[in-house]
Amino acid sequence: MVSEDLFQRAKRLIPGGVNSPVRAFRSVGGAPFFVKSAQGATLTTVDDQELIDFVCTWGPAIHGHNHPVIREAIAEALGAGTSFGTPNPYEVEMAELITRMVPSIKKVRMCNSGTEATMSAIRLARGFTGRDKIIKFAGCYHGHADSLLIKAGSGALTHGHPDSGGVPASFARETIVLPFNNRTAVAEAFAANPGGIAGIILEPYPANVGLIQPDPGYLEFLREITAREKAVLIFDEVMTGFRLARGGVQEIENITPDLTTLGKIIGGGLPVGAFGGRAEIMECLAPDGPVYQAGTLSGNPLAMAAGIAALKLLDDDAVYARLAKLGAQVQSAVSTALAAKGLPGQVPQTGSMWCTYFTAEPVRDLDSAQTTDAAAFARYFQQALTAGVYLPPSAFEACFISTAHAGTSIDRACDILSKTIAAL
Repeated sequence: MVSEDLFQRAKRLIPGGVNSPVRAFRSVGGAPFFVKSAQGATLTTVDDQELIDFVCTWGPAIHGHNHPVIREAIAEALGAGTSFGTPNPYEVEMAELITRMVPSIKKVRMCNSGTEATMSAIRLARGFTGRDKIIKFAGCYHGHADSLLIKAGSGALTHGHPDSGGVPASFARETIVLPFNNRTAVAEAFAANPGGIAGIILEPYPANVGLIQPDPGYLEFLREITAREKAVLIFDEVMTGFRLARGGVQEIENITPDLTTLGKIIGGGLPVGAFGGRAEIMECLAPDGPVYQAGTLSGNPLAMAAGIAALKLLDDDAVYARLAKLGAQVQSAVSTALAAKGLPGQVPQTGSMWCTYFTAEPVRDLDSAQTTDAAAFARYFQQALTAGVYLPPSAFEACFISTAHAGTSIDRACDILSKTIAAL
């Protein structure tokens, strides 16, 4: 197998043989495959296996792979050069698109990844408020910046401890990790740190632990308490932004955060990130204000051209209606198969995002998500992969659907997943 040979070569030179840990298949077993091409909803491996792809580049490929409009936009931009190190017209058009489609964003700064976006938003919140502490929620992932690689301690008010080697304990002490969907924990954290909390950062629909929905009224509660405490509310919509609605979760839930972080779809498949929000907060950024943030390739013309094309393709309510219909089709097929087999399971789904938990317990936070049967998921993953469907290689990741899945791809995938569950 060519993939096996490539993986052995990679392991000699790349830590773990991969450039992002989840790709190593450690939690599902076996060795990763390598992809030589992708088109529409299909990946083709170097071993010539065709796979219906529900990872979609971990979210950006909402139009499927190698979409002709996006490819042509990149080609046109490429003809003028790959990078300038100066302002370029694409940056302005991107800013206009983002601020029109996400009304809470009055000003926006481009960067190169979701991690850069969340790291910068946290720094900006601290600079704007003059406070140090940040609240995050267990199970919400915000990239690999030091102060955000923190997990919860044993109590609701326990300061986090490093969730990675190389993160100083002093950094962790400035991050308060709380259980998601727990109002009391948030109120107690503010009471225990009067005037000390710069802001709250969260995935409004946590999707790096499967897919969790906020309790009714929970996001409104977070908006109210941060406004009252003069703290900054940051929605990390790197994953959900432009995927679930043009305006992301904040449009669906009718919540106006102070800052929003974006990525994935706004790069059309190329590396990208952005953060934006209230003008008075964004004006604290250099060169206007004292909070420094910079990037050599920020606003790269190729990434901007690809992202502009991707966003323009989404500027139609019918697109989201079609994606939601596809999502509901998968959810129904998997839920029906679990019930027919008599397996405990839940299949949360919203729009073009879904996941499968092998647990009977309602999932509303990290602890309940971790009751899922990871061994059952690993068997499900491997059998689906063998049959031609690629799911995220982790029991704690969301699946994604693209417009390219419509028709034969979604029908075949639902049949494969149903048969896979029946065979577990």
